[in-house]
Amino acid sequence: MSKRLEDFIKINKEEFDDLEPSADLWQKIEKHLPPEGVLPKKREAKTFSLNFVLRVAASVILVMGIGFVLYLRHEKSEGINYASINPVYARQQLQYASLVETKRNELKTIAKSDPELYKEFSAEIAKMDSTYNRLNKDLTTSPNQERVLRAMIRNLQIQSEILNQQLGVIEQLNQSKREEKNDTKNI
Repeated sequence: MSKRLEDFIKINKEEFDDLEPSADLWQKIEKHLPPEGVLPKKREAKTFSLNFVLRVAASVILVMGIGFVLYLRHEKSEGINYASINPVYARQQLQYASLVETKRNELKTIAKSDPELYKEFSAEIAKMDSTYNRLNKDLTTSPNQERVLRAMIRNLQIQSEILNQQLGVIEQLNQSKREEKNDTKNI
């Protein structure tokens, strides 16, 4: 169809070129223009510029991103409710976790007096702590959550025993230092 229109225009081109607008055309246009000095009311644009659309899109993405991060943090902080798995194990886990934390704080007191010993002791506990954290992550997806929780408790028990041994070594070192001091005073 457009081919036929093009052919018609080509054939009749001269007839189109000889037409000129009528003399009173401009007078007709002036009738529809507002009087001089009066600006016509601008119509509100219904279209949006690309800049505006990009700003809105960026804002939406930013808000969604922040919301997603907050959601993930909330989910992570919630964790799993150990009591829903086994209330007895949940109490044991809490008891051993607080015991380990207390002993770790005691161990930190030697950091200033003997940093090498503290570094060695804390490296051993860090290994066990990473195992505990891995078990904690596995707990959410494990089909046998009670078994994983027992393994976590066992890990905390072993950490507590190791910390007791480490604190015992520190106490023996301190005792021998005190005895050396007393021996040097007696001489």
